Amino acid sequence: MKSETKQLIAAETAKSIYAAYPNLWERFGEKGVMHTEKDNHHHLDHLETAFDIDDDAIFLDYTKWLESVLSSRGVETALIVDNFERLMKILPGKVELEEETFMLACLKKANALLNQA
Repeated sequence: MKSETKQLIAAETAKSIYAAYPNLWERFGEKGVMHTEKDNHHHLDHLETAFDIDDDAIFLDYTKWLESVLSSRGVETALIVDNFERLMKILPGKVELEEETFMLACLKKANALLNQA
């Protein structure tokens, strides 16, 4: 994935989250938007690595770790699920079809995993 594409997806996702949850502005402010964008870069990096080695466990293990870290900081699991759902809506058409298909499947599996918790 091109770095420009990754930046576009991360920024669009962060903007979408903060538009949907205005209370996040109150809780985290501009710093929170920057962290959310950075978090989405990490999500995309892990999705890209999983795709490159054709192993969705990379992203699923990352998802488990992410949930434990964010929940310890007061971020609800539902927000991670929501973030991944937003990525599933934003990703299509922005990467090659094979990569898109793989990444969407990873995100869907990750949300199923998070919803079990």
